[in-house]
Amino acid sequence: MSSEDKEAQEDELLALASIYDEEEFKRAESAQGGETRICLELPQDFKIVVRGDSTESLQSSGFEYSVCFLPPLVLNFELPPDYPSTSPPMFTLSGKWLSQAQLSALCKHLDNVWEENRGCVVLFAWMQFLKEETLNYLNISSPYELTMCPQGKGQGWTAAGALEAGKDCGGAADSAAAEELVDARAVRDVESLSSLIREILDFDQAQRRKCFNSKMYSCSICFCEKLGSECMHFTECSHVCCKACLKDYFEIQIRDGQVHCLNCPEPKCSSVATPSQVKELVGDELFARYDRLLLQSSLDLMADVVYCPRPGCQTPVMQEPGCTMGICSCCHYAFCTLCSMTYHGVSPCKVTAEKLMDLRKEYLEADETNKRFLEQRYGKRVIQKALEEMESKEWLEKNCKSCPCCGTHIEKLDGCNKMTCKGCMQYFCWLCMGSLSRANPYRHFSDPSSPCFNRLFQAMHIEDEFWEVED
Repeated sequence: MSSEDKEAQEDELLALASIYDEEEFKRAESAQGGETRICLELPQDFKIVVRGDSTESLQSSGFEYSVCFLPPLVLNFELPPDYPSTSPPMFTLSGKWLSQAQLSALCKHLDNVWEENRGCVVLFAWMQFLKEETLNYLNISSPYELTMCPQGKGQGWTAAGALEAGKDCGGAADSAAAEELVDARAVRDVESLSSLIREILDFDQAQRRKCFNSKMYSCSICFCEKLGSECMHFTECSHVCCKACLKDYFEIQIRDGQVHCLNCPEPKCSSVATPSQVKELVGDELFARYDRLLLQSSLDLMADVVYCPRPGCQTPVMQEPGCTMGICSCCHYAFCTLCSMTYHGVSPCKVTAEKLMDLRKEYLEADETNKRFLEQRYGKRVIQKALEEMESKEWLEKNCKSCPCCGTHIEKLDGCNKMTCKGCMQYFCWLCMGSLSRANPYRHFSDPSSPCFNRLFQAMHIEDEFWEVED
């Protein structure tokens, strides 16, 4: 290696290290070479369209996504001893979203750049070309389509525009010519179309987050200017709030059980925070509560999900269609999904005293279909008994009063207002239901200070007048 070549190589590598950061340029430790990662500048609203076949594990045959960043092109190079005076750099060019034909076209152009600048350093010129002119050189525009097309020789997919790139380099436009254009230095380092989609989305999200973290934003709650790394933005609406304000807001909502209210605080905005965003802001204990309540609310909306009735279990249980038996997968308790009691087979559900009143009301308000269902569930005799008890109770409330001493129901047919309970023999007033003295029970009606003064025969006068009108 001549001293001129050695000095030129060192100067070039030092210059690249000063221009690019460590993510873009890394010098090799054991040889004169290194690796450059080149992210292309994409037009605004650049779309990726992927079309697969039934062999791919895609959710659908079509995939479209607007991206701001694509995975970088990676240029690995090694400088021979006689570079730049005689030999060009040895290199490989790899990319996840370009076909081998497209990468081969780029490799050929890098060779042309070297021929035009033989004797001079070319790494910076190569990197600038790849960064600024790759899209135009390969005729790539939005939407950029990747399509499954078996080509043999391990070529599992190709990119729209690959054959056009072959034309620019003097190649034929048919598939055989495209195979001949494949350069050994062109490396397509992606396993499948599905993995390509995943890597494109992951890289785009990571780069967007990096850009967001480095900018300043005004919090819409506290109106303070803060770095994006201290803020969170809602994906749907792009409103930005600082993490400190959102943390307090989310914690209050989760403690109150309002897990569906973790939305953007902007007025009339319905954007909702994702679970990963909630986990980032609140502690493990609150997030566990949020996760549990969110799951429970989702299960409550499912008609075929019931809960184990044991207070210490409450495990969700899937209910089989047309079956009233549920078996808890946790405690193995077999229960009736209708009444939550121990499973009783074809026997009707037992009705508790507390539920009897609700059952009567439900039966009277039900249509014929629901009435038949209730009769099958609880038994027709139970329903009839409940209705009879309700009628008896209503008649007693309308026609009888209870003894103030023992509570016995008493009906007054005739006579004065001084009553005697047949159950406990207590004297009481029919008008005010007050207990009377056993020594002189009529004093209650002759005492001017009594509320029933001179009312001993009051009801009798009304009844006599009633019968006289009837006669």
